[in-house]
Amino acid sequence: MNRTSASPQRLNAAQRSAHIREVVLASGVELRKRYPILNHQGALGAGILAFALVAMIGSAALYITGHMAWWACLLLNAFFASLTHELEHDLIHSMYFRKQRVPHNLMMGLVWLARPSTINPWIRRHLHLNHHKVSGTETDMEERAITNGEPWGFARLLMVGDNVMSAFIRMLRAKTWAHKFSIIKRTLKVYAPPALVHWGAWYVFLGFHAANGIAQMLGAPIEWSATTLSVMQVIDIAAVVIIGPNVLRTFCLHFVSSNMHYYGDVEPGNVIQQTQVLNPWWMWPLQAFCFNFGSSHGIHHFVVKEPFYIRQMTVPVAHKVMREMGVRFNDFGTFARANRFVRKDATEPRQVRAAQV
Repeated sequence: MNRTSASPQRLNAAQRSAHIREVVLASGVELRKRYPILNHQGALGAGILAFALVAMIGSAALYITGHMAWWACLLLNAFFASLTHELEHDLIHSMYFRKQRVPHNLMMGLVWLARPSTINPWIRRHLHLNHHKVSGTETDMEERAITNGEPWGFARLLMVGDNVMSAFIRMLRAKTWAHKFSIIKRTLKVYAPPALVHWGAWYVFLGFHAANGIAQMLGAPIEWSATTLSVMQVIDIAAVVIIGPNVLRTFCLHFVSSNMHYYGDVEPGNVIQQTQVLNPWWMWPLQAFCFNFGSSHGIHHFVVKEPFYIRQMTVPVAHKVMREMGVRFNDFGTFARANRFVRKDATEPRQVRAAQV
């Protein structure tokens, strides 16, 4: 298919998706020719992981020794942890050391340790590959778990940034005890042990400081034991260097991802309808802690096997052809439609509506 002659009016959804794929893949080939270092994919992935881990440890050390403010450490580590999320995603698609299981699995373990709030990455692999097969449907468990398709309200706000709270609310909503126990069993299986420790420590941190705050307002400070204060000193440090950064990163990623994916009324296999590009200026504070996910992730649905740094480099080319072929950009109505694809207004470009017929 000639990239210059393709016209959305004459193409069906599959043909438009193929055209996007062709153009983006060609851009990746050109980048690798221009910058030969990009051909060393495994080394680049390992190097990025080493950089992220050293940076997280370094900022933690600076905070602990009093050379960095707590908020600076938290923000920096949230950003560095977002790099390890992108690496995990690429590892799930076997982009680094595909035929070398020891370094591949070592990387999987390390990106998990950098983000202990998340599910077991080896289990997530099955959920994510299924996400590509059934994106936008009820059986897309990965996106459903992070609130895709939920109507916006207080419950979704709680669920979007807290994996355990999301599972807890789903358990409360379950209509039978068998379903409730199934959710509990599945949650314990996928989150044990790092995430259970992470979220447990987070709740202890919140509860301890909330209790102290209320007691201070009532003029009756709590006399904690020396052991409790010693444990809380460790948890307070962890809240700055690893727990807080991952709570922030989780909220940003899940908010962006759950709203850029469509749900419920997409045509099976129609990649054009699976995602939008969500990159308004006001979302940059969120994008900063999920590595520009809203702008670049839609590209991945068309070209699955490109690592995240190539996706970032192909954004200008990819966005141009995606827009031409009818992929939506900044469809804010998705917040009111609980992520449904259909909208009743007539604001879509005529050529896009014609191409969808």
